[in-house]
Amino acid sequence: MASSRVFLDGDVQETLLYLSWLDSNLDVASRVNAEVVIKPELATLGDLFSYMNQASAKVAWFECTATIYDVVNGSGWYYIGCGVCHTKATKGPTTLMCKKCGKSEIVGVPQYLSKLSVYDHSDQAVFVVLGDAGEELTGKKAAELVERYYEANDSVGEDHIVPVPQAMIDTIGQTRKFIVKVSTHNLTAKTQTLTVTKVLPLEAPEPEGNVGVNVGKEGDSESEDHAEKLVKRGADGIESEGVKRAKCG
Repeated sequence: MASSRVFLDGDVQETLLYLSWLDSNLDVASRVNAEVVIKPELATLGDLFSYMNQASAKVAWFECTATIYDVVNGSGWYYIGCGVCHTKATKGPTTLMCKKCGKSEIVGVPQYLSKLSVYDHSDQAVFVVLGDAGEELTGKKAAELVERYYEANDSVGEDHIVPVPQAMIDTIGQTRKFIVKVSTHNLTAKTQTLTVTKVLPLEAPEPEGNVGVNVGKEGDSESEDHAEKLVKRGADGIESEGVKRAKCG
Protein backbone atom coordinates (compact mmCIF):
# COMPACT_ATOMS: atom_id res chain seq x y z
CA MET A 1 0.00 0.00 0.00
CA ALA A 2 1.36 3.42 -0.94
CA SER A 3 2.07 5.86 1.88
CA SER A 4 0.04 9.05 2.23
CA ARG A 5 1.28 12.60 2.62
CA VAL A 6 -0.86 14.98 4.65
CA PHE A 7 -0.72 18.74 4.00
CA LEU A 8 -1.79 21.00 6.84
CA ASP A 9 -2.15 24.76 7.20
CA GLY A 10 -0.59 25.96 10.43
CA ASP A 11 -2.85 29.02 10.49
CA VAL A 12 -5.94 26.85 11.05
CA GLN A 13 -6.97 26.18 14.65
CA GLU A 14 -7.95 22.58 13.89
CA THR A 15 -4.42 21.94 12.63
CA LEU A 16 -2.91 23.22 15.86
CA LEU A 17 -5.28 21.07 17.90
CA TYR A 18 -4.47 17.98 15.84
CA LEU A 19 -0.71 18.48 16.12
CA SER A 20 -1.06 19.01 19.86
CA TRP A 21 -3.06 15.78 20.15
CA LEU A 22 -0.54 13.91 18.01
CA ASP A 23 2.29 15.20 20.17
CA SER A 24 0.50 13.92 23.28
CA ASN A 25 -0.28 10.50 21.80
CA LEU A 26 3.07 9.35 20.50
CA ASP A 27 2.10 5.70 20.95
CA VAL A 28 -0.59 6.22 18.33
CA ALA A 29 1.53 8.45 16.12
CA SER A 30 4.35 5.89 16.03
CA ARG A 31 2.03 3.36 14.41
CA VAL A 32 1.16 5.69 11.56
CA ASN A 33 3.67 5.84 8.73
CA ALA A 34 2.80 9.36 7.64
CA GLU A 35 4.63 12.63 7.08
CA VAL A 36 3.00 15.74 8.52
CA VAL A 37 3.91 18.86 6.59
CA ILE A 38 3.13 22.47 7.19
CA LYS A 39 3.59 25.80 5.47
CA PRO A 40 6.61 27.61 6.98
CA GLU A 41 5.88 31.02 8.41
CA LEU A 42 7.55 34.07 6.85
CA ALA A 43 10.14 35.59 9.18
CA THR A 44 12.99 38.09 9.26
CA LEU A 45 16.29 37.28 10.94
CA GLY A 46 15.18 39.40 13.87
CA ASP A 47 11.97 37.39 14.09
CA LEU A 48 14.00 34.17 14.26
CA PHE A 49 16.19 35.45 17.08
CA SER A 50 13.16 36.66 19.00
CA TYR A 51 11.44 33.30 18.54
CA MET A 52 14.47 31.37 19.82
CA ASN A 53 14.44 33.43 23.02
CA GLN A 54 10.83 32.58 23.81
CA ALA A 55 10.40 30.11 26.66
CA SER A 56 7.62 28.36 24.74
CA ALA A 57 9.61 28.02 21.50
CA LYS A 58 9.74 24.59 19.83
CA VAL A 59 11.50 23.14 16.81
CA ALA A 60 10.00 24.94 13.81
CA TRP A 61 10.62 25.94 10.20
CA PHE A 62 10.48 29.44 8.71
CA GLU A 63 10.85 31.00 5.29
CA CYS A 64 13.46 33.74 5.45
CA THR A 65 14.81 36.08 2.76
CA ALA A 66 18.46 37.03 3.24
CA THR A 67 21.49 38.19 1.26
CA ILE A 68 24.68 36.14 1.31
CA TYR A 69 27.55 38.28 2.55
CA ASP A 70 30.35 35.73 2.72
CA VAL A 71 31.31 32.08 2.98
CA VAL A 72 32.66 31.61 6.51
CA ASN A 73 36.37 30.81 6.53
CA GLY A 74 38.04 28.49 9.00
CA SER A 75 35.57 25.67 8.57
CA GLY A 76 35.07 23.07 5.88
CA TRP A 77 32.33 23.39 3.30
CA TYR A 78 31.50 19.67 3.12
CA TYR A 79 31.81 16.41 5.00
CA ILE A 80 32.24 12.82 3.89
CA GLY A 81 29.01 10.91 4.36
CA CYS A 82 27.76 7.39 3.81
CA GLY A 83 26.64 6.97 0.22
CA VAL A 84 23.41 5.34 1.41
CA CYS A 85 22.18 7.25 4.47
CA HIS A 86 24.42 10.37 4.29
CA THR A 87 25.46 9.99 7.94
CA LYS A 88 29.00 11.22 8.51
CA ALA A 89 31.44 8.41 7.78
CA THR A 90 33.84 7.14 10.44
CA LYS A 91 37.44 6.33 9.61
CA GLY A 92 38.43 2.74 10.19
CA PRO A 93 41.94 1.27 9.97
CA THR A 94 41.79 0.96 6.19
CA THR A 95 38.23 1.84 5.17
CA LEU A 96 35.37 4.20 5.87
CA MET A 97 32.59 2.89 8.11
CA CYS A 98 28.97 3.85 8.78
CA LYS A 99 27.66 3.41 12.31
CA LYS A 100 24.05 3.95 11.27
CA CYS A 101 24.09 1.32 8.52
CA GLY A 102 26.30 -0.95 10.61
CA LYS A 103 28.72 -1.44 7.73
CA SER A 104 32.49 -1.61 8.17
CA GLU A 105 33.24 -0.74 4.56
CA ILE A 106 31.36 1.93 2.64
CA VAL A 107 31.78 4.38 -0.21
CA GLY A 108 32.18 7.91 1.13
CA VAL A 109 30.33 10.68 -0.71
CA PRO A 110 30.91 14.42 -0.12
CA GLN A 111 27.84 16.21 1.28
CA TYR A 112 27.39 19.96 1.75
CA LEU A 113 27.98 21.42 5.20
CA SER A 114 28.70 25.07 4.38
CA LYS A 115 28.55 28.09 6.67
CA LEU A 116 27.33 31.38 5.20
CA SER A 117 27.25 34.86 6.67
CA VAL A 118 23.92 36.43 5.69
CA TYR A 119 22.01 39.61 6.41
CA ASP A 120 18.66 41.24 5.81
CA HIS A 121 17.49 44.82 6.26
CA SER A 122 18.26 44.89 9.99
CA ASP A 123 20.16 41.82 11.23
CA GLN A 124 22.99 39.39 10.49
CA ALA A 125 23.20 35.63 11.00
CA VAL A 126 25.18 32.50 10.17
CA PHE A 127 23.40 29.84 8.14
CA VAL A 128 24.59 26.26 7.78
CA VAL A 129 23.58 24.84 4.40
CA LEU A 130 23.18 21.06 4.45
CA GLY A 131 22.99 18.35 1.79
CA ASP A 132 20.51 18.98 -1.00
CA ALA A 133 20.11 22.61 0.07
CA GLY A 134 23.72 23.18 -0.98
CA GLU A 135 22.99 21.81 -4.44
CA GLU A 136 19.89 24.02 -4.65
CA LEU A 137 22.08 27.00 -3.80
CA THR A 138 25.01 26.35 -6.15
CA GLY A 139 23.44 24.17 -8.83
CA LYS A 140 26.24 21.62 -8.30
CA LYS A 141 26.57 18.46 -6.25
CA ALA A 142 29.28 18.58 -3.59
CA ALA A 143 30.73 15.30 -4.90
CA GLU A 144 31.05 16.78 -8.38
CA LEU A 145 32.92 19.85 -7.10
CA VAL A 146 35.29 17.81 -4.94
CA GLU A 147 36.07 15.36 -7.74
CA ARG A 148 36.65 18.21 -10.17
CA TYR A 149 39.17 19.75 -7.78
CA TYR A 150 41.16 16.53 -7.42
CA GLU A 151 41.14 15.96 -11.17
CA ALA A 152 42.68 19.42 -11.64
CA ASN A 153 45.14 18.90 -8.77
CA ASP A 154 46.13 15.26 -9.03
CA SER A 155 49.37 15.80 -7.10
CA VAL A 156 47.64 16.57 -3.79
CA GLY A 157 47.13 13.86 -1.20
CA GLU A 158 43.91 12.38 0.07
CA ASP A 159 44.15 14.37 3.31
CA HIS A 160 44.36 17.66 1.45
CA ILE A 161 41.68 20.18 2.43
CA VAL A 162 39.66 21.19 -0.62
CA PRO A 163 39.15 24.97 -0.76
CA VAL A 164 35.71 26.53 -1.09
CA PRO A 165 34.69 26.08 -4.75
CA GLN A 166 33.95 28.95 -7.09
CA ALA A 167 30.34 27.79 -7.39
CA MET A 168 29.86 28.57 -3.71
CA ILE A 169 31.80 31.84 -3.84
CA ASP A 170 29.63 32.97 -6.76
CA THR A 171 26.59 32.94 -4.48
CA ILE A 172 27.99 35.87 -2.48
CA GLY A 173 25.77 38.88 -3.07
CA GLN A 174 22.72 36.82 -3.99
CA THR A 175 19.46 37.45 -2.16
CA ARG A 176 17.69 34.13 -1.71
CA LYS A 177 14.70 32.62 0.05
CA PHE A 178 15.73 29.99 2.58
CA ILE A 179 13.71 27.46 4.52
CA VAL A 180 15.39 27.66 7.92
CA LYS A 181 15.01 25.23 10.81
CA VAL A 182 15.11 26.42 14.40
CA SER A 183 16.65 23.28 15.87
CA THR A 184 16.91 21.82 19.34
CA HIS A 185 20.44 23.16 19.75
CA ASN A 186 19.15 26.69 19.10
CA LEU A 187 16.71 26.30 21.98
CA THR A 188 18.81 24.36 24.50
CA ALA A 189 22.37 25.50 23.81
CA LYS A 190 21.21 28.95 22.69
CA THR A 191 23.43 28.87 19.60
CA GLN A 192 22.32 31.22 16.84
CA THR A 193 23.72 29.23 13.92
CA LEU A 194 20.65 28.28 11.87
CA THR A 195 20.17 25.23 9.67
CA VAL A 196 19.04 25.69 6.06
CA THR A 197 17.00 22.72 4.84
CA LYS A 198 15.96 24.15 1.47
CA VAL A 199 16.90 27.02 -0.83
CA LEU A 200 14.17 28.26 -3.15
CA PRO A 201 15.05 29.03 -6.79
CA LEU A 202 16.15 32.49 -7.82
CA GLU A 203 13.25 34.76 -8.83
CA ALA A 204 10.79 32.13 -7.71
CA PRO A 205 7.16 33.32 -7.62
CA GLU A 206 5.39 33.48 -4.29
CA PRO A 207 4.54 29.88 -3.39
CA GLU A 208 0.88 28.95 -3.68
CA GLY A 209 -0.43 26.50 -1.15
CA ASN A 210 1.79 24.65 1.26
CA VAL A 211 5.52 24.10 1.09
CA GLY A 212 6.25 20.59 2.30
CA VAL A 213 8.41 20.81 5.39
CA ASN A 214 8.51 18.36 8.30
CA VAL A 215 7.40 19.61 11.70
CA GLY A 216 6.98 18.10 15.11
CA LYS A 217 8.70 17.99 18.44
CA GLU A 218 9.44 14.28 18.21
CA GLY A 219 8.79 13.71 14.51
CA ASP A 220 12.26 14.41 13.13
CA SER A 221 13.87 11.68 11.08
CA GLU A 222 17.14 10.06 12.10
CA SER A 223 18.92 11.84 9.27
CA GLU A 224 17.71 15.19 10.56
CA ASP A 225 18.89 14.27 14.06
CA HIS A 226 22.31 13.49 12.64
CA ALA A 227 22.34 16.72 10.64
CA GLU A 228 21.45 18.62 13.81
CA LYS A 229 24.50 17.14 15.54
CA LEU A 230 26.69 18.22 12.64
CA VAL A 231 25.34 21.76 12.76
CA LYS A 232 25.79 21.90 16.55
CA ARG A 233 29.37 20.81 16.06
CA GLY A 234 29.70 23.44 13.33
CA ALA A 235 28.56 26.13 15.71
CA ASP A 236 31.36 25.12 18.08
CA GLY A 237 33.94 24.58 15.30
CA ILE A 238 33.69 22.04 12.49
CA GLU A 239 36.38 19.39 12.45
CA SER A 240 38.79 19.78 9.56
CA GLU A 241 38.82 16.02 8.99
CA GLY A 242 35.33 16.33 7.59
CA VAL A 243 36.66 18.05 4.50
CA LYS A 244 39.22 15.53 3.45
CA ARG A 245 38.95 13.45 0.35
CA ALA A 246 36.70 10.39 0.53
CA LYS A 247 38.14 6.91 0.26
CA CYS A 248 36.11 4.34 -1.58
CA GLY A 249 35.64 1.10 0.28
